[in-house]
Amino acid sequence: MPEMLTTEGRLARCKFRSWHRGTREADYMIGGFFDRYHADWGEEELAWFEALLEEDDVDIMAWALKTQVTPPRFQGALIEKMQKLDYVDIPR
Repeated sequence: MPEMLTTEGRLARCKFRSWHRGTREADYMIGGFFDRYHADWGEEELAWFEALLEEDDVDIMAWALKTQVTPPRFQGALIEKMQKLDYVDIPR
């Protein structure tokens, strides 16, 4: 039987997965996006982000940087927020 997570559990899983992508650049882009916007998400936005996390980092980053066309299933307000990249805070 599949594990049923609460919304809090799903958010915790998303936070971990968004900050442990494999490269520092992806962590900042995807993790930073999660940190900035997740508090305002409802079920639809959370499901969108969970699906996004299943994609390859190179694709997510290309969509965020607009170097590849975003697939229809990910188009909309959330990817547009990600494309602004104004949430990326890189420690120096």
